[in-house]
Amino acid sequence: MASEKDGDIKRVNTKDWARSIRYEPVKLFNKFFKDDIMYLLTMDKLWKKRKAPVPLDWHHLENTFLFVPASPQDGSLGAGLKDQQVLSIWGQCQLFQHSVENLYSQLQEKGEGAELAWDKDDPPAMDFVTAAANLRMHIFSMNMKSRFDVKSMAGNIIPAIATTNAIIAGLIVLESLKILSGQIESCRTIFLNKCPNVRKKLLVPCVLDSPSANCYVCVSKPEVTVKLNVHKTTVLSLQDKILKERFGMVAPDVQIEDGKGTILISSEEGETEANNNKWLSDFGIRNGSRLQADDFLQDYTLLVNVLHTEELERDVEFEVIGEAPDKAPPPQANQEEVNNIANGNKASSNQQSTSAKAPAEEDDVMIVDSDAEEQASSSSAATAAGATKRKHADADASETSAKRPRTQASAAPTDANDDDDVIELD
Repeated sequence: MASEKDGDIKRVNTKDWARSIRYEPVKLFNKFFKDDIMYLLTMDKLWKKRKAPVPLDWHHLENTFLFVPASPQDGSLGAGLKDQQVLSIWGQCQLFQHSVENLYSQLQEKGEGAELAWDKDDPPAMDFVTAAANLRMHIFSMNMKSRFDVKSMAGNIIPAIATTNAIIAGLIVLESLKILSGQIESCRTIFLNKCPNVRKKLLVPCVLDSPSANCYVCVSKPEVTVKLNVHKTTVLSLQDKILKERFGMVAPDVQIEDGKGTILISSEEGETEANNNKWLSDFGIRNGSRLQADDFLQDYTLLVNVLHTEELERDVEFEVIGEAPDKAPPPQANQEEVNNIANGNKASSNQQSTSAKAPAEEDDVMIVDSDAEEQASSSSAATAAGATKRKHADADASETSAKRPRTQASAAPTDANDDDDVIELD
């Protein structure tokens, strides 16, 4: 407030007053934490049943803590990380002073008439809120909080979730760098566990899954055949039950491949709503018609082949015909390379195993040819397609297992006493 010549009192709001004193920290401090508190103390009824606040005076505190270092981090209560320490009352005063000075410098850089926007990620702004809140809590005999606790409350955030999101965001950036550097084969799917696994790991990387041949999104040219009755299926059913519910589209645009480019469904609101209750046959769709459905929100295109039928089961509106063919298994060398990359040894992926594949059967004993045995085997054995398996029942009753080179071409019996090619396992 300011007095005028006529003796009247002119009220000035706090913002204009702070601007007039150029945001001097000491004057702001005494205004907020001394004068305003003393005004509250004049209201006797407020403090009859509660503890009255205790005003703070900058000069009194300065004289009391005269020999305390000026750094706001000094005089902190407790140990730990900087943001998790609770500063002493003089430390809060120093933090208030430094934050106000820094904020005023930012305001001057923005120019005349500019204003600052509070951001929890702006250090001076966060320091100001922390200091002001703790000074008020001290005045009203409340426990002061660390900067970390104040940020979680003032920013309305949950630290655990924010920290986890930051970890995942960092992992996404690291994987993106691999793509930009052309190392797509090194990309991994990484899971963050709540607790360490048996290997005491929180982050678990996994090799990327190859595209599924049965997925309408993964295949290069998604195409599907749908059996339905074009005289009893409406455009709305095609949109909601088939495209959205069955094939996971969000906002499909459907065009009839009739040479005219007829738009059957549009994602733009109001363009094709008049078609919703019409039958598909009303648009010339019949057996063998092809519909191109595009979902630009997901960058997803699906070609739908219509198979007309009147023999669907009761309460069944449509039926998806067949499944996409499974992809052939990758060659042995490629599979070993994937496994080696997963183990972090890309150089070893060039070393290929010489053992042949055999059909998997449970409870069988695999007869595996070693490299040395292959070199010593006959020419007929070298041309064999792969090793055969010997049933567990054919093995001896003893605990000794034998590894013998067996081929489809060589059927000559071997000497039972000749154990040069027998490996005995204890």
